[in-house]
Amino acid sequence: MQDQLLDQIPSLDLADFRSGDPERKARFVQQLGEAYQNIGFVALKNHGLNDEQTKQLYADVQAFFQLPDDAKQRYENPELAGQRGYISKGKEHAKGRNTGDLKEFYHVGQEVETEDPIKNEYPANIWPEEVPSFQKSTFTAYRTLESAGQDVLRAIALYLHLPENYFDDKVKHGNSILRPIHYFPIEDPDAVPSDAVRAAEHGDINLITLLMGASADGLQVKRRDGKWIPITALPDQIVVNVGDMLQRLTNGVLKSTIHRVVNPAREKMNTSRFSIPFFMHPRSEMSLAALEHCVTPENPKKEADITAGEFLNERLIELGLKKK
Repeated sequence: MQDQLLDQIPSLDLADFRSGDPERKARFVQQLGEAYQNIGFVALKNHGLNDEQTKQLYADVQAFFQLPDDAKQRYENPELAGQRGYISKGKEHAKGRNTGDLKEFYHVGQEVETEDPIKNEYPANIWPEEVPSFQKSTFTAYRTLESAGQDVLRAIALYLHLPENYFDDKVKHGNSILRPIHYFPIEDPDAVPSDAVRAAEHGDINLITLLMGASADGLQVKRRDGKWIPITALPDQIVVNVGDMLQRLTNGVLKSTIHRVVNPAREKMNTSRFSIPFFMHPRSEMSLAALEHCVTPENPKKEADITAGEFLNERLIELGLKKK
């Protein structure tokens, strides 16, 4: 699979990894690793979120984004560099661009419930009063996707010939973010910049991303031959992809593939699109220095040593969410 040019992303079942059956688990590890060396994306079922939780989550997210702009902006705090609460329309742009993306979003972050000094690094979450169930539904999704992400990282560790629990202490109370996104309707396409898109091409910052709502049209991934292919996932699947931190840690062995969300046809620009990614981050002190066995004469070290916290800070500035 590693050398093939895929026309769609592979589909895997997390129940295979969690089954307790060594053969099913080993097959999952191999298929996941091959997909991440090839295209950097998989579609994953049995991730833990049930239909009822998903419906409630989307109902709450849509209810929030339907509020008037001035009501939503009460939950925006520019001093937090977009790390908690609401981030208004056009604020974020892709690295290397100045035109803002055609989206607004909300950030729900880590809650540290034990005595861990890292809790001092995290601002408190901000909850919208107008949607009382928003806190419960978003945080249920946060914990469920965090748990699924831990198992995906355990499978990645095994594929990389590391101890299965290699990432466990690095992501415990990690700086992960749940981001409900609203790609808002554009009533007059001529009124936005000609190069404005829902999400310009980019790689994710974090270790891995677990994305709900990839079934709507628009999400595309760039294959290594330069061709863009649509990402499709069934309603019961999430899409899980490698982020730049994991690519850096593995010295490019696992691929953080460039992806984008393109605008719909002009006559459909006045429709909404929702998606909810969970960006799985480690603790800020984790080193992203290339793993020794991923550096070889054929694959020399590509990047300087850096911590996850330093790397995140660099990127927030590049995305326009934080000032230098």
